[in-house]
Amino acid sequence: MDFDAEPWDYLGADEAVDVEHPVVQTLAARLRTGDDRAFAEAAFRYVRDEVTHCVDAGDRRVTWRASDVLEQGTGFCYAKAHAFVALLRAGGIQAGLAYQRLRDGDRFVLHGLAAALIDDRWVLLDVRGNKPGIDVEFSADEDRLAFVPDAALGERTYPTVHAAPHPVVLDALRSSDDALALAASGLPGEL
Repeated sequence: MDFDAEPWDYLGADEAVDVEHPVVQTLAARLRTGDDRAFAEAAFRYVRDEVTHCVDAGDRRVTWRASDVLEQGTGFCYAKAHAFVALLRAGGIQAGLAYQRLRDGDRFVLHGLAAALIDDRWVLLDVRGNKPGIDVEFSADEDRLAFVPDAALGERTYPTVHAAPHPVVLDALRSSDDALALAASGLPGEL
């Protein structure tokens, strides 16, 4: 993995990963009942299971700020990753954002992931949410992804862990007020 910032930046806050927000702080404190591994798993399960993927749920709301994702209980994979990263950082775990380029019919779309430093090892974790055909569990020992890129199709997992959401992703989320319309034709396909 490559990193686009200094180590301490993976504990910091920004507009989308609003670590200091009371909603984030309160939930992180509630989930923090054990060591880093137990906390990371609790946060993973919470975001994966309690925050719906807006497209899976048919929810038109577009969220992008971690606190809004947690309050409204919905978001794209990117937004869910923002929420997961904010919770981890609020609990003192270094975390960042990562992306995949995946084929969706005749186009590429970006898929959002989280990366976390757990037990001195960075792992990629996918909190998009399970559904038929997708079953992702937590692991502190290896990457766990909902989608395995097929290089022959031009798919890939980008190697960089970002301290803040990529501007291409944030611009797409901010520019829409309809998640289903955004999913149909407006998701970014390339970093």
